[in-house]
Amino acid sequence: MSAADLDVLSSKLSRLFSDGPQAEAFSRLLPHAVVRLAAGRPVTPAELAAATGRTAAEVGRLLQQLPGVELDDAGNLVGMGLTLRPTPHRFEVEGRSLYTWCAFDALLFPVILGKTVRVRSPCPGTEVPVRARVSPAGLEELDPPEAVVSLRVPDTFENLRGSFCGFVHFFRSASAAADWLSSRPDAVVLSVDEAFALGRRLACDRFGVGSS
Repeated sequence: MSAADLDVLSSKLSRLFSDGPQAEAFSRLLPHAVVRLAAGRPVTPAELAAATGRTAAEVGRLLQQLPGVELDDAGNLVGMGLTLRPTPHRFEVEGRSLYTWCAFDALLFPVILGKTVRVRSPCPGTEVPVRARVSPAGLEELDPPEAVVSLRVPDTFENLRGSFCGFVHFFRSASAAADWLSSRPDAVVLSVDEAFALGRRLACDRFGVGSS
């Protein structure tokens, strides 16, 4: 993909996560939520409130309203991009097995956490596992080396997990993604390095982490 095309995708992603009050609130909470969820336990609204300068009541209301956010019965956060609940995208950090909502999250969160992680995710259709070692600086290992990432950026922030995460997968190769893409003309395929670069730019532009 050309640099110009990546710039267009980067701009679309940045707009998606600034698309109205919910997107803005999600963007402000996400880095704090990811850091605390990486400890492998539920996060209380009070913990997020202390980190963001809000009240616990305000954070609790936001968590109830934001799309896709996962809460336990006590109202504690268990999933916001990074999740304690199993998904196809396994995310191992400091010996803890967690999960992400999509392949893009798995490449973005090492930047937010400032930690090296291991990722394992099945290729849709073939179920061949794609494995990666990702540091805050970039991709360190990839198996198979020709693996790619699909991406679709919706026009609005509504239904984030369905309209965005549901289209973002690791495939073992571009050819393995071809059939999937044929019925989804608004999606694209990126190299894993390109997807990581987009994640790093988003971390800087929208989540205030790292540098682009």
